[in-house]
Amino acid sequence: MAKFVTIGYGDREGYDRTDPGLRDAAHEHDARLLGQGAQMGMAGTPVQVRNHDGAGVETQTGPFMRSALPVAGFAVIEAATLAEAVEIVSRTPCAVAHGVVEVWPLDPS
Repeated sequence: MAKFVTIGYGDREGYDRTDPGLRDAAHEHDARLLGQGAQMGMAGTPVQVRNHDGAGVETQTGPFMRSALPVAGFAVIEAATLAEAVEIVSRTPCAVAHGVVEVWPLDPS
């Protein structure tokens, strides 16, 4: 099975305007994914790390990427294909609650 990194974006406003039954089903879906071994977590405050030319580590609090919606969480999932990974994340809270989920294939190194 291939691995995929997913990044969920969403905000409270979109979440709150989603039907509670649909939200509950999405959270149950996430619970099943966790039970199947997916690694998931809510996003905390990011830190940018630089060490240009090996001259010394510099850090800066805050995201490097910018988005209209805040990052809500991350997951590492397994799926046979990208299409299957898309189908899996299409039922997660960010996808159903007026947010968006990016799916990034992890190429084995």
